[in-house]
Amino acid sequence: MSTIRHDWSKEEISALFELPFNDLLFRAQSVHREHFDPNQVQVSTLLSIKTGACPEDCGYCSQSAKNDAEVERERLLPLEEVIAKAKEARDNGASRFCMGAAWRNPTDTNLNRVIDMIVAVKNLGLETCVTLGMLTKEQTLRLKEAGLDYYNHNLDTSPEYYGDIITTRTYDDRLDTLKHVREANINVCSGGILGMGEQRGDRVSLLQQLANLPQHPESVPINMLVQVEGTPLHGVDSIEPLEFVRSIAVARILMPQSYVRLSAGRTEMSDETQALCFLAGANSIFYGDRLLTTDNPDENHDQQLFRKLGLSSMQVAPPAEATIKTGCACSG
Repeated sequence: MSTIRHDWSKEEISALFELPFNDLLFRAQSVHREHFDPNQVQVSTLLSIKTGACPEDCGYCSQSAKNDAEVERERLLPLEEVIAKAKEARDNGASRFCMGAAWRNPTDTNLNRVIDMIVAVKNLGLETCVTLGMLTKEQTLRLKEAGLDYYNHNLDTSPEYYGDIITTRTYDDRLDTLKHVREANINVCSGGILGMGEQRGDRVSLLQQLANLPQHPESVPINMLVQVEGTPLHGVDSIEPLEFVRSIAVARILMPQSYVRLSAGRTEMSDETQALCFLAGANSIFYGDRLLTTDNPDENHDQQLFRKLGLSSMQVAPPAEATIKTGCACSG
């Protein structure tokens, strides 16, 4: 039986990366089967509810106001449009609906509107996840009161490499937000982006940070960088596909009970690479043709791939019998 640990050393994690490929995948698949049905995949859909004009300077991001990517700035989407997109996602097999806003941190006024979205989506029988930037403790408690299921806040990369990617917020800022989310008893969704010019040692360090949190994130998105023209990271060397698969396998071994999600970058992956990722322990994907501002494989392609591999999506939970209370503007 795999042991849940929070004390992994870099040397131990590096040794996992160095295993022969077949041995690493066998170990990861064995751990995976202890905790999950190996042929079921959790499916989420991601919607950008507010696009562009973010004041952060993340080197990978097309939505940063400091980068030159051609992304149209949009205001926060109206509630009716979000509900329509959530219904479409549910009908296409998604069990979780994720909403992302390009903010450094939400204002209380904007948070009120997002809370209304959370309540409406939950009433459709979907799990809810949002990513809104940094949160205060009080804001996190309000999201909990609204019934939020997951909060996404990625660490992005290693502490050592972080300053080469982002300068407008610190690593500790990210860890503080994750602490607020955990203390509010909201599920944590946190992972990183691979292929940003980092070395294997940075991937080791990123996974160590995630695995040694006091409680493992319930969801660990592993993104492959989607290079966008006009961003500082456009043109960096891409990560080698088998190295990406190794990273998935190591994440599965370190965090046995977490959902490991194939997130951004699947359009650049062959079906064979994705199949190896599922073998290595990935058991969650984003479904739909857009991830915030970048492309994602369409639903039909994913359905075909699932049929080829004998995979099935986890069932959507039925709507609750009682209507969840509507969001309110008060913080009590």
